[in-house]
Amino acid sequence: MFSKLKLITGNANRPLAEEVARHAGIPLGDIELFKFSNDESFVKINDNVRGADVYLIQPTSYPVNDSLMDLLIIIDALKRASAQRINCVIPYYAYARSDKKDQPRVPITAKLVADLITVAGADRVVTVDLHADQIQGFFNIPVDHLYAIPSFARYFKSIMQMEDIVVVSPDSGGANRARALAKRLNCSMAIGDKRRSGNDDNSELLNVIGDVAGKTAILFDDIIDTGGSLIKMARALQEQGAKKIFAACTHGVLSGKAVECLEASPIEKLFITNTIQLDAHKASCKKIVQLSIAEMLAIAIKKIHIGESISLLFR
Repeated sequence: MFSKLKLITGNANRPLAEEVARHAGIPLGDIELFKFSNDESFVKINDNVRGADVYLIQPTSYPVNDSLMDLLIIIDALKRASAQRINCVIPYYAYARSDKKDQPRVPITAKLVADLITVAGADRVVTVDLHADQIQGFFNIPVDHLYAIPSFARYFKSIMQMEDIVVVSPDSGGANRARALAKRLNCSMAIGDKRRSGNDDNSELLNVIGDVAGKTAILFDDIIDTGGSLIKMARALQEQGAKKIFAACTHGVLSGKAVECLEASPIEKLFITNTIQLDAHKASCKKIVQLSIAEMLAIAIKKIHIGESISLLFR
């Protein structure tokens, strides 16, 4: 049991951290985080954290390298300020797609980031919807891997008739994720069969495995980046007779011209969580609906602090 629970945050997603603090009933700690004119980052923690159980909320979202560096130097500052335990709450874990050596002479950056966080002094990581489950094994410290699927399932049940729904995975790699949502919604599922050519932003859709004709399709994935694969899949579903097409992704990276492509696509709504803070341009898109995971994170933090199971968050 730890005597003091402290919440602090970097600059990556302060609105999420403030919402988590409200749900937890604990104020955010006071820290200064800024850059010098030479582009070096600096942090100073103004609160006493000696002997505290500290939860640092900092997704490694855009600008990714700045957010990651801020995370590392805050961990170091906490360690040197004698925090008893440093828990990194990283709702969006960057470099997660670089999780294996699938080409000659390429890095496994997801493992490198895990090493950096561990060596910096973190004692635990809490994250949401890792791109690949095996990333948990890259850490030699406890990892609490939370999922947005229960939140999406509750929301869809509240806004949709559950008749003629089909959950669609854009590719075979996300089949387990789509199956988990389909099970909660008690509906069928389909899978996109595609072949990648060139870089990751260039893929050719080959087939849709499953019956989608006359149904409301929910495309479900963990990340929407440029949106290319998701939108190609949506067009294929349209060609195969899907009545309505929605999309849901935990992490709304939405890089490049993703918003413009989304607006021109047959996707009626894109449901994402607030693991990544949207800028004004993305937030103004009428097709984007953002769901909050703040309450889930607040419950996880309080349960971990007092040493209780967090299994209720998976129901």
